[in-house]
Amino acid sequence: MYLPAQFALADPDALHAAIAAFPFSTLVTIGHEGITANHLPLLLEPNDGGTGVLCGHVARASELWRMGEQDALAIFHGPQAYITPSWYPDKQKHGRVVPTWNYQVVHAHGRLRFIEDSDWLRGVVGKLTDHFESRRPTPWRLEDAPEAYIDGMCRAVVGVELTITRLTGKHKASQHKSLEERNAIREGLQEEYGVTGADAACLSGMKGPA
Repeated sequence: MYLPAQFALADPDALHAAIAAFPFSTLVTIGHEGITANHLPLLLEPNDGGTGVLCGHVARASELWRMGEQDALAIFHGPQAYITPSWYPDKQKHGRVVPTWNYQVVHAHGRLRFIEDSDWLRGVVGKLTDHFESRRPTPWRLEDAPEAYIDGMCRAVVGVELTITRLTGKHKASQHKSLEERNAIREGLQEEYGVTGADAACLSGMKGPA
């Protein structure tokens, strides 16, 4: 990943927060047919090494888990948007402006393994459910479904665990531009795209990652 110093997201807490905020990943591996990409939510959990472990699951019918333990890359995409030069105050002053794209992304490199242990699978399915249901007024729980049904569903998946060895992140959001320009970008994102709140602030360089 091309990573100019002004766009580098290096703080471990900020990297972890970006993963937690946008946990749907693109998992890149190399198999018998070359490079493959699978898409799945991964939850970040602490480990003794401090870099963290990503946990999730894939369908048992997937070829991914049959490839065995290997190095892999999980990509987490945060807020992103096209930035038109029409928003820039400098367009009216001298016209020397061009379009760009602002975005946030985290790359988690690590060692991937697959887990068939039923207790581990039940645990990670429960954690995923609790994580994504927690913001709902009446969260759905595993216990709301028949136990035999949940057991059957768990047998239809295989666990995924990526022990992170290296984290890199990029937060390209016009941080190097003037406050006037960054304010104009935020207003443009809000008015034309309906991007508001933390995402608008993140994409206009007005603060750290959402």
